[in-house]
Amino acid sequence: MEELRQTELVVIGAGPGGYAAAFRAADLGKKVLLIDRDPELGGVCLNRGCIPSKALLHISKVMDEATNLKRMGVKYGKPKININQIRDHKNKIVSQLNSGLTQMANARKVEVIQGLASFISNTELKIQTETGNVSVAFGQCIVAGGSTSALIPGAPKEHPSVITSRTALDLEDIPERLLVIGGGVIGLELGQVYAAIGAKVSVVEYLPNLLPGTDLDLVKPLQRKLKKQCEFIQVSSKVTKVEPNKDSTLTVTIKNEKGSSTEVFNKVLVSVGRKPNTGLLNIEATDVKVNDHGFIQADAYQRTSVKNIFAIGDIIGYPMLAHKATHEGKVAAEVASGHPAAFDVRAIPSVVYTDPEVAWAGLTETNAKENNIPYEKGEFPWSASGKAIAMGINQGKTKILFDPETKRVLGVGIVGPGAGDMITEGALAIEMGADAEDISLTVHPHPTLSETVGLAAEVFTGTITDLYLQNR
Repeated sequence: MEELRQTELVVIGAGPGGYAAAFRAADLGKKVLLIDRDPELGGVCLNRGCIPSKALLHISKVMDEATNLKRMGVKYGKPKININQIRDHKNKIVSQLNSGLTQMANARKVEVIQGLASFISNTELKIQTETGNVSVAFGQCIVAGGSTSALIPGAPKEHPSVITSRTALDLEDIPERLLVIGGGVIGLELGQVYAAIGAKVSVVEYLPNLLPGTDLDLVKPLQRKLKKQCEFIQVSSKVTKVEPNKDSTLTVTIKNEKGSSTEVFNKVLVSVGRKPNTGLLNIEATDVKVNDHGFIQADAYQRTSVKNIFAIGDIIGYPMLAHKATHEGKVAAEVASGHPAAFDVRAIPSVVYTDPEVAWAGLTETNAKENNIPYEKGEFPWSASGKAIAMGINQGKTKILFDPETKRVLGVGIVGPGAGDMITEGALAIEMGADAEDISLTVHPHPTLSETVGLAAEVFTGTITDLYLQNR
């Protein structure tokens, strides 16, 4: 017999956006039902994305730093990799955070159901659980269904040697040769992890540059590092065929302007982007509008075309970032609870957690040139930073783009270790409407990497003393 339920607010998806929406709505007095396909809260980010990948990237970064110490007079032996212990360490971190989310859900009296939710109408949905179906009548709904890894034509879908960002984090083994298809954020992050633990990694990117769309001057220091870590990197290249061999290896055909070539790999990581999970929701049973790419359309209040249904996170489009989803989730919860709120931001920071890290917020030079947006720039090379030189990381840089007339900050870009932690000052400057003097006259601690933000502003204002600018 099908169970019938009624709730004030239902949230579909318990990722960073979904649980934030559920918790915020509960704090505002709503009776909340939270649904997720997984047994644990946290979504892709916590369970199969942001958190486990950063745990592994931390390990690879420390290993690299230890190796580089030999230039400073400290030499370690070759590291011994215990893949099982690394996996256990990663899983322990995820489990700890899972437990924290469950405790917070219980404390807020948010009811959680594991199952696959699909719509019946604008006010009803069905949940398929292990024990049967549950029908839910809701007053309001927040859709936070997330996204999944996209695959490429010609690659076998169920072959164990073809992995995605999800299965790559399982760390089943260390492949002798690994091909990463896609030179974007996820591919490069996971590629560095596998290179650090002993795999021979290669990267193929369809577009002319790694991290497509990112300013080339920010990518170059990372690309130099990757060339040392990888067997080969091919851009403007396309994988046309992935053929399984009897010994579980894969023969890959790569095509570019030089012609076609084949290589044999133990595993292939497909990292060519993500697609929204709209297809799982039976969204056609509602009046919610979806665009041609499968993304749900939502306004600044996170409302869809149906007044009582909201949508947030990956399922409404790019950028597919956890922190964007979290803020959207809070907006949706507040609007649903009758509070004034809107997703009205000037900058959403992006971070590539490779080594070195690449981070940016607001306007990029690439965007400015493509859209004929006028800007002026202040740039400080880390080769002139005492802290960077002491750490042996002087290939980084910090740059700030300014409005030529108002001198306000339009965008900030950073490449180097810790760039992801430093970019917040840039995002705050953009949100607050700070100008060049606001940043240059802010006293930054010395010696730090964060002072390069202030020094970049000083380059622009012409007050820099840490560099000699001939054409002041």
